[in-house]
Amino acid sequence: MIVADIRSLRGFQLTQSTSTVRAALPIAAPRLIDRFGRTVNYVRLSVTDRCDLRCVYCMAEEMQFLPKHELLSLEEIYALGRAFVELGVTKLRVTGGEPLVRRDLPWLLEKLAALPDLRELVLTTNGTRLESLAPVLRQAGVRRLNISLDSLHPERFRAITRHGDLAQVLRGIDVALAAGFERIKLNAVILKHRNHDEVVELVAFAMDKGLDLSFIEEMPLGEVTNHDRALEFYSSDQIYADLSQHYSLQASTEDSGGPARYFRLAGSSTRLGFISPHSHNFCAQCNRVRVTAQGRLLLCLGQEHSADLRAVLREHPGDVHALKTAIVSAMDLKPLGHDFDLASQPRILRHMSVTGG
Repeated sequence: MIVADIRSLRGFQLTQSTSTVRAALPIAAPRLIDRFGRTVNYVRLSVTDRCDLRCVYCMAEEMQFLPKHELLSLEEIYALGRAFVELGVTKLRVTGGEPLVRRDLPWLLEKLAALPDLRELVLTTNGTRLESLAPVLRQAGVRRLNISLDSLHPERFRAITRHGDLAQVLRGIDVALAAGFERIKLNAVILKHRNHDEVVELVAFAMDKGLDLSFIEEMPLGEVTNHDRALEFYSSDQIYADLSQHYSLQASTEDSGGPARYFRLAGSSTRLGFISPHSHNFCAQCNRVRVTAQGRLLLCLGQEHSADLRAVLREHPGDVHALKTAIVSAMDLKPLGHDFDLASQPRILRHMSVTGG
C-alpha cells in the first residue's frame, strides 16, 4: 500500500465519480507517509563514507572505503534533496562519514539551503575541520551544527577516536560559536569504563559554552573487535541518575525534529537530550529516513529495508517524476522498527560510517 498519492505530483487529481481529468485548484504539497501512518519529514543525506577519525563505536580501524564512481555526485545529492523537499520534507541533515572531507561541499550546502519550503539545513561533523570551515558553512546556509565530542580528556579522546586531537576539535567549537549558528549541539556516545564517568563534566562544558548536548546509547552497527558492546553499554537511565545527583533536570516537550527526549537544566539555556534506541525505543514516532553516499535509501537505521535511488538517478537522468515515484513507493518498505540486540552478533554488518550518521 502506498499512502501518498502519486497523481498529486502531476498537478491534477481524479474524482471518484468520473474518470474525467479536470484541472485542480492548488493543493497541499504531497507528503511521505508509511504504511503505519508515520509522516517522514526528515532526511539524512550522507555525502561520503570516509572519515579522518576511526571512532571505536562507528567503524573498524582498517576500513575499505567506496571507490569514487560508486558515490553519488554532489549534483545527484542535490537532486535527491530537492525531490524530498518537494515531497514535504522540511529538515535535511548532511552527514557522512565525515562530511567535511568531501570536496566542494559548500556548493551543495548552498544549493540545498536555497530550496523553497526547506525549514532547516543541519550538518553533523566530528569537528576536526571546523576551525577553517565553520564560517563557510554558516555562509552557505547551514542553520545548526551537531558536533561529536565523547571526552574532554585528550588521552581518552584519542583512544575513542583512535587518533583524534581534542585541542583541534575544541578550537573548532569555539570558531563555530563565533560564526553565529542558530544552535550548536554536542553528541556524546557514552560507553561504560571508557567515558561514562564524564557525563557531569560534559554537561558542565556544554552549559559553560551555551551549547546543547545529547547523550547517545551505542548503536550495534557493524562488527567491532576492540570492545564488548554488551559489557560497555551504559543506558540513558543510568546517565540520568548520575546527572540528577548534580543538576535539576526538568522534562521538556521541546522537539528538534529528531529522536532525542529533551530536558532543561535549571538556570541554563542548555537543552539536554537522550537518544535511547535500546532503553526507550522511539520507533513508533520515527519520522526519518537516510540516504547513503551510494544512493541507497535506508528506511530504518537498524534494518536493511532499502531502495536503490542511485539506479533511478542514473537510469532516468533529470526525470524528477521518476525519482519522486521511487521515493514515494519506498515508503511502503519502512518497517515498524529495529531489533537491536547487544547480546548477539550485529544483524546489520554495515558500519555507522557507511550508514550515514
